[in-house]
Amino acid sequence: MSKPFTLEIVTPERAVFSGEVVSMSAPGVEGGFGVLAGHRPFMSALEMGLVELRDATGVETSVSIGGGFLEVSENRVIVLADSAELGAEINLDRARASLARAKELLTHPTGGIDLDRARRAARRAEARLRAARGK
Repeated sequence: MSKPFTLEIVTPERAVFSGEVVSMSAPGVEGGFGVLAGHRPFMSALEMGLVELRDATGVETSVSIGGGFLEVSENRVIVLADSAELGAEINLDRARASLARAKELLTHPTGGIDLDRARRAARRAEARLRAARGK
């Protein structure tokens, strides 16, 4: 059986997750990566996307994050996220509506539309939908 380690996911507003897990993966700015117990210490900037974790009983949880930083040290991982939501907290209808609005702006841009902001909104909505669906 895999050994557990402590994972904390926090935002400026709240602690989103705190507990023991046996594995996790995160969207690093240089590519996705995974962490297991005993991982060597390191830090990484994170992109918008999914943090996926599995506890000792095999339960998998997806968390949508809006970017941030991660530190691995002494069998503990801390994710400092700009924003984060557990998949179970996400309202699917709102996430679908957000994605539709962002896609509409990207498909039919009008004057004054910030296309980078619309792209980020689409990525955020897609990550939220994946977290809500469990991948």
